[in-house]
Amino acid sequence: MKISFAEPALPAKGAVVVLVEENKKLSPAAKELDKQTKGAVKRAIAASKFVGKKGQLLEIVAPAESNLDRILLAGTGKDFDELEQQNLGGNVYGKLKNSGSSEATVIVDAGAKDLTVAAANVALGARLASYRFDKYLTKQNNSNEDGKPTLKAMKIGVAGAGAAKKAYGPMDKIADGVFFTRDLVSEPGNVIYPESLAEQCKELAKLGVKVEILDEKKMAKLGMNALLGVGQGSERESRIVVMSWNGAAKSKKPVAFVGKGVTFDTGGISLKPGPGMEEMKWDMGGSGTVIGLMKALAGRKAKANVVGLVGLVENMPDGKAQRPGDIVKSMSGRTIEILNTDAEGRLVLADVLWYCQDKYKPEFIVDLATLTGAIIIGLGHEYAGMFANDDKLAEQLFAAGTATEEKVWRMPLHDNYDKKIKSDAADMKNIGGRDAGSITAAQFLQRFVNKTPWAHLDIAGMAWSKEAKPTVPKGATGFGVRLLDRFVADNYEK
Repeated sequence: MKISFAEPALPAKGAVVVLVEENKKLSPAAKELDKQTKGAVKRAIAASKFVGKKGQLLEIVAPAESNLDRILLAGTGKDFDELEQQNLGGNVYGKLKNSGSSEATVIVDAGAKDLTVAAANVALGARLASYRFDKYLTKQNNSNEDGKPTLKAMKIGVAGAGAAKKAYGPMDKIADGVFFTRDLVSEPGNVIYPESLAEQCKELAKLGVKVEILDEKKMAKLGMNALLGVGQGSERESRIVVMSWNGAAKSKKPVAFVGKGVTFDTGGISLKPGPGMEEMKWDMGGSGTVIGLMKALAGRKAKANVVGLVGLVENMPDGKAQRPGDIVKSMSGRTIEILNTDAEGRLVLADVLWYCQDKYKPEFIVDLATLTGAIIIGLGHEYAGMFANDDKLAEQLFAAGTATEEKVWRMPLHDNYDKKIKSDAADMKNIGGRDAGSITAAQFLQRFVNKTPWAHLDIAGMAWSKEAKPTVPKGATGFGVRLLDRFVADNYEK
């Protein structure tokens, strides 16, 4: 969908969207529209339950003498903040996408102190909502609500359109990163596997990102047997991709993000149940977020030095596959007893985290992984689980999550949990039992970061959604890209 900005003016055709603040307070454009339609706006409000609350929409039939397709009233609520501005854009797009209108004009002239920023946020919300993954659909019924959208263009009318367009520029690049993540996570396992996902990362070189790929020979030489063990049952070779963006002084230490990239997870020899296994194509969601984040940061020319690392494997059952009871030596030199081959993500991250802290000596590391089903039991699909060895880092991530509506909730770490992964046969085991499963997984990861400030985000409940939200369609959410972009912008670009 094409998005543009212009000075505010009611259009002569297409759909028009005007704002109404809570308690039926019409914006200037809504008042003018009411005048032009001989009171149709006020009559429609009076005959409905619409009062201008956030999220409320009211469609009005355009007068016969008008060339407009339709009129849409959008409530701003009492506090038309950044997130509500984006949600309004998403809700408006959702209402109009299959309405039959090919173009729409949204007049942003009320509810916020800075209308140019509000207009940019409305545009961002509309763009985020417009995402579709339909490349494999050969037939689409345009009359169906799930059919190909008819809305092709949205114009945002606001006083100071040039300033609004400028404010939207970086947001548009962030949306590019979100869409890249959603695309990667949506692809099936026969299309996205370790080698092909590594190739996708090379696209970032066009934005100035340095991309380095470690193959299995390089990983074996480095002693990454924990990661290699996970992928040894697959015909697809494992990979690690390192993406570097240098937007600050060379003397400034990089910040690091690490993603779990299990491109398909059968569970290995500890085979998962058949029902629902098709969803395991998105077990690379953590890596998808890191890749999309690097695209967003490079796209908007972030003034920070950032390194993103993703460990890419496919976990398959085979005669060569890792067995329960096997013991492997990780890159750190520590040995791990494999009790369950479906607890594989932590093995991948163990070697990548160690490599990251040892080679790049970053200011901090944040890792993301669809790591445990247990986190969904604890937090549902509202919050990602956050574990951290550093209070400041945890507070910054929490604030960024609140600001972007990609929320994280801090979970505990404690020595008593760490004891649960003690092994009699090796330095540690890869599971600690059913109780506190997300916590013991985080305790396992913590062993591979040494003294580096670190946070682990368990995004198992957030990477994929079966319900649409105003700016997040069903399917791959792109969770974490906006969160981490805001985290970097607020704390490491000053």
